[in-house]
Amino acid sequence: MLSPAPRLAGMSQLPRASLGRVLDDLGATLLDLVHGDVSSPEPIAGIAIHDPFDEPHLPTPALVLGVGLHSSEQIAALLRSLGGHAALVVRAPVAATDEVRAAADESGVALLALTRGASWAQLAALLRSMLSQGDVGGPETLGGLPSGDLFALANAVAALVDAPVTIEDPDSRVLAFSGRQEEADESRVETILGRQVPERFARLLTVAGVHRDLHRSSEPVYVTPPSSGADDFSVPRAAVAVRAGDEFLGSIWAAVREPLTPDRARAFSDAAKLVALHLLRLRAGADVERRLRTELVGTALEGGSGARESLARLGLADQPLVVLALAPAAVESAADRSGLAADRQRLTDALAMHLSAVHAGSAVALLGDVAYGLLPAVTEERAVRVATEFLDRVGDRVPALVGVSPSAATVATLSAARASADRALRVLHSGCGRRVARLSDVYTAAIVLEMRDSVAARGDTPSGPLAKLMAYDAEHNADLVETLAAWLNAFGDAVAAAAALHVHPNTFRYRLRRLSEVGDLDLTDPESRFGAMLQLRLFPS
Repeated sequence: MLSPAPRLAGMSQLPRASLGRVLDDLGATLLDLVHGDVSSPEPIAGIAIHDPFDEPHLPTPALVLGVGLHSSEQIAALLRSLGGHAALVVRAPVAATDEVRAAADESGVALLALTRGASWAQLAALLRSMLSQGDVGGPETLGGLPSGDLFALANAVAALVDAPVTIEDPDSRVLAFSGRQEEADESRVETILGRQVPERFARLLTVAGVHRDLHRSSEPVYVTPPSSGADDFSVPRAAVAVRAGDEFLGSIWAAVREPLTPDRARAFSDAAKLVALHLLRLRAGADVERRLRTELVGTALEGGSGARESLARLGLADQPLVVLALAPAAVESAADRSGLAADRQRLTDALAMHLSAVHAGSAVALLGDVAYGLLPAVTEERAVRVATEFLDRVGDRVPALVGVSPSAATVATLSAARASADRALRVLHSGCGRRVARLSDVYTAAIVLEMRDSVAARGDTPSGPLAKLMAYDAEHNADLVETLAAWLNAFGDAVAAAAALHVHPNTFRYRLRRLSEVGDLDLTDPESRFGAMLQLRLFPS
């Protein structure tokens, strides 16, 4: 009933990739969960292609590729026969009928959908790569080339089409290029040197409809140089889109003197499929490395029994560390909130790059809504300067704030350092007017915020003189609370307080006498003044 996927029949080693891991690494692009439980940590032992005329014995659990299955009846019947296996993959769209869901529940086999447009060969190759090595990012090959070596791949494609090529991402940034670039023109040289297609050439290609044709077609697109206005763009191009399913991953550009022959055009299109595998592999590897770093940084900051080992794996053991806590500033609108997750990740990646320039051993990870950086061998003052320089560089497109901890000399004090950075960051979020701060810079404000938490948790309300003044203001539409706050903030200077409220000093003094009477408040008593000031901070209007 099942036939082994090509080159998988002899696989006997036990891989480390579970079904959840496969979905984590490939799900964003190739696979979607239709129904079932993917939380089992049991590793997948192989993959198999459904064949109704054969029934080989494969390691259990296997990931079964249901090529050619469409009807709900077929899918349900196969699910019931796959008890003990990990999952069944069928082509999207999948009608998740009650019968299909029941069959998946009865068999314990998850049902996955392969994205429309993605090839089974592409999926099988990625799964082979993941399972045979036991981990994403291992030292395997794809198409006979080292996985993720885009420069080797670019040279291989150049040999196929007999022309210098570049591999570019969706934003026309150069990911890799082949040799023989001297055979192209000045625009290609400028592109490679800047690692980005210059804006003027990108506009020309957009106006000519080249980008539109690339997104629409899987065949190579032939691009002739413009008749005028771009003398350094003199050699024609052949370009082909790189896709994974419906997702546009980038493109390959060859500088050719004439249109590709049919054989070379087919080879160029086939090369795009191999490039897609390598790009997906790089993405998966980067995601795995990011998740591992996140786990290690999180464990280190928690300060538990695994903290020392995590720091050792990060290369940060036995050295003082300063913790930076970074987060976007307050969100103002729903439109801002919609892109906040992406902004957090971009800020995290930018911080990682910035800190690596300061100290190659630094570590950065996004934990929840906050990006934490572990910066070794620097003082608090130096860390503040580093954070300030970072915010200056990223600019105001995504306003951000950074809390800075004291230096943690030992593993035991690292969790306290994180708490210190978090407390400083919270004060910054409250609107103190600063972008970077240590807890010592904003300690009083931090204490007040924490006292507000306690007051709110108990359900306390204003009492004593302040409660009387608030009630009087509400009943008579007066401004006695505002008058008291202004006077306290001005250190008892009635003239300065009156100016702050834009009233005449005599009017202000009258209000001051009135609030003393209404609130039964002795403004000459230090304890009374402190009590009023504290309640004004704890119960802001």
